Amino acid sequence: MSGPYFTTGLFPRDFLAPTIASIRDAQLSNGEIPWSPGNYADPWDHVEAAMGLSIGGEWNAAERAYRWLAEQQLSDGSWWAAYRNGVPDNRERRETNFVAYVATGVWHHYLISENRDFLSELWPVVNKAMSFVMSLQSEHGDIDWAVDEDGTPRSDALITGCSSIYKSLECAHNIAVTLGEERPEFLQSRSALGDALRNRPQRFDRTWESKSRYSMDWFYPVLTGVIRGAAAKERLAARWDEFVEDGMGCRCVVEEPWVTVAESCELVMALLAAGEHARAVELYSWLHQWRSDTGDYWTGYQFAEDLLWPDERPTWTAGAVLLAADALTQHTAAANIFTCVELLDSAATPLSRRAT
Repeated sequence: MSGPYFTTGLFPRDFLAPTIASIRDAQLSNGEIPWSPGNYADPWDHVEAAMGLSIGGEWNAAERAYRWLAEQQLSDGSWWAAYRNGVPDNRERRETNFVAYVATGVWHHYLISENRDFLSELWPVVNKAMSFVMSLQSEHGDIDWAVDEDGTPRSDALITGCSSIYKSLECAHNIAVTLGEERPEFLQSRSALGDALRNRPQRFDRTWESKSRYSMDWFYPVLTGVIRGAAAKERLAARWDEFVEDGMGCRCVVEEPWVTVAESCELVMALLAAGEHARAVELYSWLHQWRSDTGDYWTGYQFAEDLLWPDERPTWTAGAVLLAADALTQHTAAANIFTCVELLDSAATPLSRRAT
């Protein structure tokens, strides 16, 4: 199915209304957003779907999603890897990028809704979550990807996960400044993490095979602001032909003939961050052929076998579709959350901003 042309000021609300509804309708009465009806939820993808609700104007539903997270938060600020109907479904580990992502989602919702009461309500949740994450940062700046059930660190770091945390530290700082809280450690941690991601490649994938075969390791440092400007353009150009299938989308893994919608949407935003607007529009235009008749999106397409695979249409994929549409059309006040780095200046008024 083809979609409309996406450009500034032309958010296709009617076209995306079923996509928004697919997230809203999957949400449980307790606020939890599973991957799909009857499936489990994980903290990161739950937030991704909630951001789609915020973009779609479903603010009450989005706020219920964040309150569900608040109710599930453990005493150390973390969450288990997965939940099902409000009960932990995977207690094997707690992942740092899953935990940190609440800061990105809460800031995103505040930018759109301007609901300061909501921001104040969720601040303790964000603060505890980021404290947990920062407690797992090494002296070299990298952050352990997870802890075991008993809290033992897994003692390795992921480029994609740490890049996501880098953006969450930016958002956590902005929340703190907006509320008049002093948390200089957020920017200190962010600076050390950025240095590790840019200059200490040996700190990542220390105990397993390199994850460079995954497209997210390629574009996430651009998507989250770790790498910017000319260096961002160069990074995306360097492996474009390895990961992008013309007319289809972005591969998840370089050697697999499988393009995925969520990764493609994130690459759209990374392209915008690198100043590649025309290429971003073109890539996004390919993705609507993977849209179902009910308005949600399949996970991906296996083009060697001409097969939509797996047989699922996740809420978080719908969330990614909406985030990319917002970034392309500048529909909401949070449209640039993944395409720009913007830190509130704690030395000035809460509404003043400085790029960094």
